[in-house]
Amino acid sequence: MADVRQLLSICEGRTVYIQTHNFPDPDAIGTAFGLQRLLLHFHIPSKICYEGRIDKLSTSKMLDLFHIQIYSYAEIRPELTEGDYIICVDSQKGGGNITDFVGDEIASIDHHPTYVQVEYRYADLQIVGACATLIAEYYQDLGLTPDRDTASALLYGIKMDTMQFTRGVTERDIAAFAFLFPLADQDAMSTLNNSTLEFSDLQAYGAAIEGIQLYGYLGLSRIPFSCPDAMIAILSDFILSLVEVEVAVIYCERKDGLKLSIRSERSDVHAGTLTRRALQGLGDGGGHAAMAGGLIPRDRFELLGRYPDDTLRNAFLNALDEQLKE
Repeated sequence: MADVRQLLSICEGRTVYIQTHNFPDPDAIGTAFGLQRLLLHFHIPSKICYEGRIDKLSTSKMLDLFHIQIYSYAEIRPELTEGDYIICVDSQKGGGNITDFVGDEIASIDHHPTYVQVEYRYADLQIVGACATLIAEYYQDLGLTPDRDTASALLYGIKMDTMQFTRGVTERDIAAFAFLFPLADQDAMSTLNNSTLEFSDLQAYGAAIEGIQLYGYLGLSRIPFSCPDAMIAILSDFILSLVEVEVAVIYCERKDGLKLSIRSERSDVHAGTLTRRALQGLGDGGGHAAMAGGLIPRDRFELLGRYPDDTLRNAFLNALDEQLKE
């Protein structure tokens, strides 16, 4: 098990950049913020950074409520050098959902499966329900008490990534919740819990329902307009709630390419493995047993052929057959 004291020793005397995956969600932001505050306790300054967009109302509110400052790559690029230290959180190099920034990725703290082996000076890669759980455990291990904003951000990240403790949750996530709950701002948590849906999201729900196609227990739906990552993830959870669907694939075309969100409630279908196999040669993807994501870059669209929806459907059906034969 990784010892955070090693990370503190590596970063001593350095300015650190904490990089989330592209289009950071509450778990990524909570993890980054919790780590930033922990480093600051040991007089190690850091900046949280990302590529993409902060694209969900509740996520934006999280930044305001907990006084989190986060920088886009465009904002920090002029100051970055090859020797600057970068800590990847809720992500790993080569995972397909994180941009390669200028700098030295000396560490990764993540709860996703590893698909590309990378040598870090510090690595804490453990399968738990939320990456924020790992940071909460750092505070406990060091005998530190996070302040209210930090505890709240970590707690919200855990709640959101485990879907209110119903998806991928482990005993360690529950223990982290017990540690953080009395320290968190419950009024702020209520505000966030009541701000997860925007009026424009209703159109996406309608499109997902109208476009769904069933192939046995596999449900696929193409959203005919651009959606942010958070919305696609919500829609895949929504489609999975149908009695007939045990594996859900939702996708839409965006400026950066074709974005996919995959969910599985079957013990014999690993969503991350399914996604990686289906997108092999087309794009990148991966994730947990129950949830995964993927992207087919725009410059690879020609590989989908004249009928991209059919190509994508067949790719997932074939990958599903391969996994079930193992």
